[in-house]
Amino acid sequence: MVPALRYVTQVAPYRDGPAGVHGVLDQSALAMAQLAETAGLGFERVFDVRELDPRSFDDTGVLALFTIGETPWSTAQRRSLLESVRAGRTSVLAIHSATDACYGWDDYRLLVGARFDGHPWTQTSTLDVLVPDHPALAHLGTTWRWYDEIYRFRALRPEATVLLAARSDELDSAATTDPEPAFGYPLSWCFTEGAGRVFSTALGHFPSAWESVEYLRHLAGGLSWVTGKA
Repeated sequence: MVPALRYVTQVAPYRDGPAGVHGVLDQSALAMAQLAETAGLGFERVFDVRELDPRSFDDTGVLALFTIGETPWSTAQRRSLLESVRAGRTSVLAIHSATDACYGWDDYRLLVGARFDGHPWTQTSTLDVLVPDHPALAHLGTTWRWYDEIYRFRALRPEATVLLAARSDELDSAATTDPEPAFGYPLSWCFTEGAGRVFSTALGHFPSAWESVEYLRHLAGGLSWVTGKA
């Protein structure tokens, strides 16, 4: 059986109210299907995780997440997913707002690497390429000029390898009263959870990202890293 890339694009309410909708979800699904095909993976888009059998993670080579809000994973699904990632059967590709989900599931942070903490800025920024030989970055130079929402994060996993980061001196300090986190403003990172690999990028809010060869190569490189085919 060909391992599948299952792409979850579920928008669910937050615990305290509606989450809104990202308009690029359909567009992103077309791109992710192409990336999966190129990587030799089957593809399935998941609109509602309640339809997934907990045993489906046994043949989910990659779980890609573009989620928002309290994604309604069941207790059995949560247990099965964590076990599959830690055993190395499933890897995780966390895209854009995946960190802004599942606040009622403490271990979810272990699967995506950090918690969303707001996006005070939307602008063109100079992103520093911190690991230039990583397959998600190897097509870039030492910096990448990119227009997107700039996320803040909290509780970044300390062992995560930060791949891309925004420069604090390019961000309007008047947009937030919160101090700069000690780890700065990372926008992409990778790490292992048990034997499983996780790649996360906070980029991809606007339609222009999903029409950008540079961005799609960023995702393709992350996918090759989590599958060990870099």
